[in-house]
Amino acid sequence: MFATYLIGLREGLEATLVVSILVAFLVKSQRRDRLPQVWAGVGLAVVLSVLFGWLIEYTSTSLLARSEDRELFEAITSVAAVVFVTWMIFWMRRAARTIAGELRGKLTEALAVGSLAVAGMAFLAVIREGLETALIFYSAAQGAAGDSGPLLALIGGIVTAVVLGVLLYASALRINLSKFFTWTGALLILVAAGILKYGVHDFQEAGVLPGLNDLAFDITSALDPSTWYAALLAGMFNVTPAPTVLETIAWVAYAVPVLLLFLRPARRKPAPTATTTTVTERGADTGAEAEAASTPQRA
Repeated sequence: MFATYLIGLREGLEATLVVSILVAFLVKSQRRDRLPQVWAGVGLAVVLSVLFGWLIEYTSTSLLARSEDRELFEAITSVAAVVFVTWMIFWMRRAARTIAGELRGKLTEALAVGSLAVAGMAFLAVIREGLETALIFYSAAQGAAGDSGPLLALIGGIVTAVVLGVLLYASALRINLSKFFTWTGALLILVAAGILKYGVHDFQEAGVLPGLNDLAFDITSALDPSTWYAALLAGMFNVTPAPTVLETIAWVAYAVPVLLLFLRPARRKPAPTATTTTVTERGADTGAEAEAASTPQRA
């Protein structure tokens, strides 16, 4: 359940920071009349994300009759989720410094076009996080059918993210977003490695990949699957006591190089000169915007 909580927290905080930047910009610009359009776009994005998650689950449980088809569908969604997770953490690492300025620029253009453009801009800013959350949650929660724990953990993570976002917006809380996104990014890489391992196992069960019965090792005697710590490792990172050879190769081949690439020190860009630093814009940022705009590239 920790894995799904982490997914909800990470994705939820990213979406909350985006919404905070948009709302703060409208408030500062004396354009509160456009706030309903922003919330309409955000609401539509949330609804469509929930529908997308339901569609994935419905497809797996109702539309696919054969077990082989369900295994293949779950394998494909697992690989897609790994791609989204990897892209997400490296995108945030690269774009953290400029995301606030880019959002303000796009919103300025949308204000000049009209209310529909404002709603559309808010919708596009949030829908990506929502679709990613639905897909990653489905892949991470596989094997927990009939268990409401993962869903409750996801909701708990999102609620925590919203509370943190509101406190940041109100400048009642200061957190080091650089360290937050670095630590959660590293943990999500391990979660993604587990999802990939699960996807390889599904491909093997569907008959697409060989070696379903070729075990890399078997430490069931030392890591009893019925114990709480074994369940915790399996739920968080899909670490199981008897993985196949291909599962193990996939886990290591993804986790090790991606972690090393993500955690390597970012190249420092030359500091801007005094003539290019805009103090007035910096001073106008709210707490949420300042945190988002000042997050180092490692985040």
